[in-house]
Amino acid sequence: VGASTQNQALHALLFFFREVLGKDVGRIGGIVRAKMPHKVPAVLTPGEVRRVLSFMSGPPKLMATLLYGAGLRLMECCRLRVKDLDWEHRQVFVRRGKGAKDRITTLPGAVEEPLRRHLEDVRRLHQEDLRKGLGAVALPDALDRGALGAAREWPWQWVFPASGHYLDAESGQRRRHHQHETVLQRAFREAILRSGSEKHATCHTLRHSFATHLLQTGVDIRSIQELL
Repeated sequence: VGASTQNQALHALLFFFREVLGKDVGRIGGIVRAKMPHKVPAVLTPGEVRRVLSFMSGPPKLMATLLYGAGLRLMECCRLRVKDLDWEHRQVFVRRGKGAKDRITTLPGAVEEPLRRHLEDVRRLHQEDLRKGLGAVALPDALDRGALGAAREWPWQWVFPASGHYLDAESGQRRRHHQHETVLQRAFREAILRSGSEKHATCHTLRHSFATHLLQTGVDIRSIQELL
């Protein structure tokens, strides 16, 4: 079986013996462990990236451009808030990325004007929500309980908000969530098919392409690691 299937079965058995039967099996030897396959990630050329983006539009195109131009992961892009964009220094602050780590990456110039226009639409949507007594979003950690007013403030709003609201069971508030990741995934998949690309590319391929193209232009690998 595959490595992940084997690991799942082994840990399930260990859990059963330890938690259900109350027996500590100790160290297990003699098991031939399946090896995780190492795959070379797909990388698009700059021309392929431009072609794929040409078949996208609206917020999904902006999000895909950020994945490529800033090296963001899919959920890092979905969870961007207005306050995470530093226009003066052309930077993007990534909060609680993989491993709960913060970092700073670059805000690509190609997305600056379209992103500003997009945020104007988002601000109008937020103001309409406020007039209806809505406008709240989820806040991280303890802020969600201690700074209730901040949930309606403009800096905390999602850069890419969802089209509807949901009812938060704990607070009883009707809130607006960020754009669901499947929206971008579907739009990107459709653009890949329409572009005629034969590569098995996903949204994460744009992040790999970002790093590869920087390396090809002479940026040192340490700087690239910090951006990623």
